[in-house]
Amino acid sequence: MFQEAYRALKEAGLPLPPVEGERVLLFQGEEVALLELRNKDVPVYVDLGIADAGVVGKDVLLDTDRDLYEPVDLGFGACRLSLIRHPSSTGPIRRIATKYPRFTQRVVRERGWAADVVELSGNIELAALTGLADAVVDVVQTGATLRAAGLLEVEVLAHSTARLVVNRQALKLKRALLKPLIQRLRERSR
Repeated sequence: MFQEAYRALKEAGLPLPPVEGERVLLFQGEEVALLELRNKDVPVYVDLGIADAGVVGKDVLLDTDRDLYEPVDLGFGACRLSLIRHPSSTGPIRRIATKYPRFTQRVVRERGWAADVVELSGNIELAALTGLADAVVDVVQTGATLRAAGLLEVEVLAHSTARLVVNRQALKLKRALLKPLIQRLRERSR
């Protein structure tokens, strides 16, 4: 997602520093610094004002309680958050493993299920294969990993694409930079 986000921001006219060479986490330009973050960390950096804006998947935003302005769906990085089970698991769902505990807890509450949500950070599919959980909620792009593991995508719970998120305070203080950027990204995404 980093390369696509870089290209989108560059095409929108943001004066980004070059990102060539070895893996660097902070690219310092003359006008703009660029941070390469893990997806889950982007809302934290933007909400706390370390970054004025960021690009992150909607799947991550669905699982955060950060107060961010989300003005543009950039349209790339499409995937879905799905409920996944082993084909032999047909009984009630009592335990769900996921990297998205807040989102999954909302789904469980809305559906009135009596299921525990277990947060994992590694290969979530293993929870369904080993019996740790009756189901998992995870990101699916092509479904190839699920097919290879012999699992079934039972239900799509949400769709996700990359989103521009902006710190609300920065939007007020750096309006001259951020408003035109948002407008150009909106035009590009149409």
